[in-house]
Amino acid sequence: MQNFPPKNTVLEPEPQGEAEKLADAAHSMSGQIDGDVRFDQYSRMLYSTDASVYQIMPLGVVLPRTADDVQCVLEHANRYGFPVLPRGGGSSLAGQAVGTAVVLDFSRYMQNVIEVNVEEETLRVQPGMNLQSMNLKLRKHGLMIGPDPASANRATIGGCVGNNSAGSHSILYGMMIDNVTETDVYLSDGTFTRFRPLDVDAARSKGELDSLEGRIYSGLTNLVLDRQEDILSDWPRHWRRASGYALDRLLPPLVDGSLARQLYLDSPLVPAAVRERTDHRLNLSNLMVGSEGTLGIVTEVQTKLVRVPAHTGLLVFHFDSVVEACSAVVDVLAMEPSASELLDRQLMDLARAKLTGGRNLFFIEGDPAAVLLTEFYGEDEREVRLKADRLRDHMQRRGWKGAVTVVEDPAAQAKVWDLRKSSLNLLMGQRGQHKPFPGIEDVSVPVEHLADYMDGILDYCAGLPDVPSTAVYAHASAGCLHVRPLINLHTARGAENLKLAGEHSLELARRCNGVMSGEHGDGLARSYYNQSLFTTSLYGALQQVKHLFDPNGRLNPGKIVDAQTPIQNLRFGADYKAQDWSTVLDWTADHGFDGSVEMCNGAGVCRKLDVGTMCPSFMATREEKHSTRGRANSLRNAMAGRIPREELWTKDMYEVMDLCLGCKACKTECPSSVDMARIKVEYLQAYNDHNGMSLFTRLMGLMPGALRLSSSQAGWLFPALNAMARSPLGRWGMRRLDMHPERSFPAFRQSLLEHAPNARSLADSKGRAVTLWVDTWSRFFQPEVAKAAGSVLAKLGHNVEILYDTGCCGRPLITGGQLRKARAGANQLCRELMEPIGRGRTIVGLEPSCILTLRDEFPDLATDRGLATTVASNSRTLEEFLTESGVEPLDLNASSKDVWLHNHCHQRALVPGNPTADLLNSLGFNTSVIPSGCCGMAGEFGYLDHHYEVSQAVGEDRLFPAIREMPANGDLVASGFSCREQISHFTDRRALHLAEFLDQKI
Repeated sequence: MQNFPPKNTVLEPEPQGEAEKLADAAHSMSGQIDGDVRFDQYSRMLYSTDASVYQIMPLGVVLPRTADDVQCVLEHANRYGFPVLPRGGGSSLAGQAVGTAVVLDFSRYMQNVIEVNVEEETLRVQPGMNLQSMNLKLRKHGLMIGPDPASANRATIGGCVGNNSAGSHSILYGMMIDNVTETDVYLSDGTFTRFRPLDVDAARSKGELDSLEGRIYSGLTNLVLDRQEDILSDWPRHWRRASGYALDRLLPPLVDGSLARQLYLDSPLVPAAVRERTDHRLNLSNLMVGSEGTLGIVTEVQTKLVRVPAHTGLLVFHFDSVVEACSAVVDVLAMEPSASELLDRQLMDLARAKLTGGRNLFFIEGDPAAVLLTEFYGEDEREVRLKADRLRDHMQRRGWKGAVTVVEDPAAQAKVWDLRKSSLNLLMGQRGQHKPFPGIEDVSVPVEHLADYMDGILDYCAGLPDVPSTAVYAHASAGCLHVRPLINLHTARGAENLKLAGEHSLELARRCNGVMSGEHGDGLARSYYNQSLFTTSLYGALQQVKHLFDPNGRLNPGKIVDAQTPIQNLRFGADYKAQDWSTVLDWTADHGFDGSVEMCNGAGVCRKLDVGTMCPSFMATREEKHSTRGRANSLRNAMAGRIPREELWTKDMYEVMDLCLGCKACKTECPSSVDMARIKVEYLQAYNDHNGMSLFTRLMGLMPGALRLSSSQAGWLFPALNAMARSPLGRWGMRRLDMHPERSFPAFRQSLLEHAPNARSLADSKGRAVTLWVDTWSRFFQPEVAKAAGSVLAKLGHNVEILYDTGCCGRPLITGGQLRKARAGANQLCRELMEPIGRGRTIVGLEPSCILTLRDEFPDLATDRGLATTVASNSRTLEEFLTESGVEPLDLNASSKDVWLHNHCHQRALVPGNPTADLLNSLGFNTSVIPSGCCGMAGEFGYLDHHYEVSQAVGEDRLFPAIREMPANGDLVASGFSCREQISHFTDRRALHLAEFLDQKI
């Protein structure tokens, strides 16, 4: 199918030199690899960034399907002399996943589960498996992977291994290094080995092999023995460490004596629960974990698993300053919690300002400067409550007098943790060029020095010029501090601030016996500091480790050792300039159209699987190109001239944007609130100006107006049109419009209200005055929905006025990139709707995408922004209006109480909470919200032939399977017209609009 990138794409070879040699290598690999080989401009550009501040164009990209593919790439790397860089989800914050190399993306194909051993509580898996998806699979066994980084929904297990990830519960489960037991590895020469625990004799036998593996074992043994005194005296003591290679883990098995064991295995500085997870044998997997792909390519991982906690409880301690909260951590840890996380006031203020964040701050009393979210595990609720009471009493005895909130309900706890995990999302969502960029965000110090470090770094950042504020969130229980000063990297001053902050944080970290990285790794951001963090002798030992494994420097060079300064290869810079863009929509709030595109920081949340809605096209294709990040990167690079600017109007760029379904999920689920649906329609307007538009797009834009004009002749015209659509000629015409042969266009219907006055009252009630605005789809395709809605509102006592003969909201015009025409329609509709609003009536809509167009697009589209804002603030979906008005429970039979609900994408993205479910539950129904994403239809998107497979795949992701598992007599509610059409096309169920369902029940 044309929207999936071709399997093998190569650069056109230049006449001579390195490019020609690289092209030869690409052609050679294409004939030998089962996976995909992509050396084209777009693929390279898509992999030139990760979630860091860096950008480096790779040489090419390979998506391996098998371990043999990996070996083939390494053999070619040695033959042709190019570097290789393994990559997972590309969510690395320090630039580990970018470089001048051939990138191996494991997330596309190598994501298989090899074995789950429930009795031994171990997992063997390929590196491309998504961490959260794996935990969902393990949950049926009551198991999970211990390390839980906030990026779990898009991070791969291989990436977590390369990064030595940790997360909130590391004081219980340690870091990835404390959990990984075996790794299947291809070494730099292309040979295979399996690193696993060995006794000293077995390791010595390995060292006698005449191979790269043999030289690694013998060389490491000699190196550790030679540097044992330096390791014992000078190695950083803090256990929460992702800086450098874990050479200290090899010392205890090779060197007798209690001093070596105290370095880690018996150290009182290491949490007892972590010490218990440590294997005493020699295991070179300890070097692979945290090595960022610089020592070998991991193709399988075996890791320990942990039991899912039976019960949890949460205490929220409030403090008057961040430093005060840090000072309290030692006292908190005395009661052995499972986690303790810090949030500062800036994050809480940002949460209040977000669409739904304010609701999730129920656990905050007053206006604290910081809080510690402290969690306990227990076998039952009583044990959890006792532990929480003990800690609260202990903190009071220790003199901490701030407010304490207790959160016992599991659903409420989940909301608190969701807010904590969204910390980065909230920070990066701030508009403007000052961003809380990573750089010093991962310093980790022993908890007894936490307050001193925090006091020092906050004071220093406050003194930096052009740094308006500094945000803080932290794994407080592990001393890992995510400190993020707001820096403008579009300026030379900003780059200098990044450098100065790094140098000062290094000085403070060393003074506090800490390290530069506690979980995010070294990468391009911190590798340079390792030569100062470690002594000269120990840094030399790290260099020797790299040389033993990778003598020719082929594997992800420039990371961990021998690195450049951290302000080179920045994505932005003083010389960065984007192309001016003439827009139709108002982009002032985003600091321009380019500012909106640049909001994408590469976090990769749009690559998450199995949960949420964003990004449906990525979930269906697993292609970077079809993620929100991929689209933003493509536009940004073209606008900045990093690929030719003419590319903006080519078929290649159009295809990058084409599979965006316009679901708007990125507006709320993206860390930076990148509204790709809005960006896409502005792009399409410019693309249409350059290239024209398809006949299908033109006709869809004209259809609402044509239907309105022809409504007086609907009695004979609509049946004739329907008959034509079903005829061979009609089917031929639809194929010519690129409609898929399996799709049937919905039948035109004559409105049930066609002969009534345009605005008529269904009830002379003293209830709320409401104007039911009937959109194009409800008027001309499913008029029974409008009739049912009027009936429901009247039955519930509201004064209902039906308004159906108005202009269209312009949704088809907006979606098709015909924004200038849509603006004229928006101006007209705003004037029409202001008449009932002026009489104190609320506008209620039936089709979510239509009524929410008034709220989301109109203020930035209409000529009179004030008028459009008034219309937006007085518009509600049916379920919002009924929920706000209040309803009484119905007298229902038990057999009719169960209902399944699929919410429209725009409802999920733009409407706070879930008013449909709230309404149904208030009426007495047992509502099951289907945990689905987008249905896949997305208006006219799913009708097109070249979208059909993706449209179906999106629905099959979760929605269709859930519907097929419903009981035969179960009611299914879906308020979206497109959703109901898609469900009817791919399942044997008929979904009802909420109005139809309620009209039957009330």
